[in-house]
Amino acid sequence: MTTTKFSRQRESIKDYLATTKEHPTADMVYDYIRKIYPNISLGTVYRNLNFLVDQGSIIKISYGNGSDRFDGNVLPHYHFVCRECSAVEDISLPDEASEQFMDTAKANFNGSIESSTTYFYGICSKCLEKNKK
Repeated sequence: MTTTKFSRQRESIKDYLATTKEHPTADMVYDYIRKIYPNISLGTVYRNLNFLVDQGSIIKISYGNGSDRFDGNVLPHYHFVCRECSAVEDISLPDEASEQFMDTAKANFNGSIESSTTYFYGICSKCLEKNKK
């Protein structure tokens, strides 16, 4: 069993993601963490983000626009992606709806489903308001 060396920088990244609802990109995380650790490199931020994803401490959100985003909330939940500004927001559904969704998928598949990722796409409220003007 390998042990992982404690890293203040990694813990700061994890703490930041646990407290923000923005679903930041690696560049956004870098900009924030640089205020605490001015000498940190973008490469260090990327390595730590990937390490935290591999450890299951954070979620990587990849939805096709080329900019991965990160989420400190690892509990099952859904995401909305704005097709105009690329903002990512959490969507909360009742537990019954999530369970029914997974049960329906399992009932219609001959393998073993362990998890799922679902993205909802559309236009966020800020872009809708901006488009009205």
